Amino acid sequence: MRITRRAAASREEPVALTIGNFDGVHLGHQAMIARLKRAARRLGVASCVMTFEPHPRELLMPDRAPARLTNLHEKLELLANLGVDRVQIYRFNHAFAKISAELFITRILLQEMNVRWLLIGEDFRFGARRSGDIALLQKFFSESGERELEVMSPVALDELRVSSTAVRHALASDDLDLAAELLGRPFTMGGRVVDGLKLGKKLGFPTANIQLKDHYPLLNGIFVVEASWRDGDGSGFTRRARGVASLGVRPTVLEYAQPVLEVHLFDFDEDIYGQRLRIEFLQKLRDEEKFPDMETLVKQIEQDAVRARAYFSQMDSSMHATACLDC
Repeated sequence: MRITRRAAASREEPVALTIGNFDGVHLGHQAMIARLKRAARRLGVASCVMTFEPHPRELLMPDRAPARLTNLHEKLELLANLGVDRVQIYRFNHAFAKISAELFITRILLQEMNVRWLLIGEDFRFGARRSGDIALLQKFFSESGERELEVMSPVALDELRVSSTAVRHALASDDLDLAAELLGRPFTMGGRVVDGLKLGKKLGFPTANIQLKDHYPLLNGIFVVEASWRDGDGSGFTRRARGVASLGVRPTVLEYAQPVLEVHLFDFDEDIYGQRLRIEFLQKLRDEEKFPDMETLVKQIEQDAVRARAYFSQMDSSMHATACLDC
């Protein structure tokens, strides 16, 4: 997948384009990508996604900006896995926010991007003060005569509109199953393994400490997880290990700390410092809590590990039973 971050010096080849933040790359986004790719094949052009960094609300309304479901690195990986040919990243700054709706169409869409076919959602707005709408796009596209505009209705899951907001609400309610349904996969967080306090090792439960980009993650508590990371040859996230994770401020250990993601991997003893891990959250075991002493904390960690192993044992049994039915 080709990634471009600024306007090309010369006119680009025509593209089939869709535009959005694509936070989470959920089922709605995936439906848009599928439609985009079909149009690109029909027209014989590249499929392209236009997205923005940072999220516009992080610049314009920082106090009300939503927590991200995926950072830019994760979003690009997901789009690449869906088979997108190109992603155009526009830096969303104050200058970009002041571009008029008409200039956004003529300079960015028609001149810089050379859009042959455009797919947008029903609520798509663009340009300074969000003044641009579908009617304005239809006017410019109809006048050109050689460009197509399509509007896509929202995707629903059991009458619930699939959206990044719906995923956040599911996570806020600790409904990991619903979040996974909306995303089409378990909710994940990623980051590099960094040095920690080494307290887990002293307690008999060594952990991989994951560097978090967001200070206030969407989840909090103790979870059953599965970790994956790249093999030595750099191909895909093919290495996997199961475990239990703590995501929070560790109130028994520290006061007034920033949230930390610590993952204890079962039956694992390898050096993975510096590795980028992807953590899938499968089930919440309990809320984070402050214990009176370290001995009580260790006993609770032992119980968490037993419950997590039981979860995987039940999952394996269910998968084995399903496989036998298919024999």
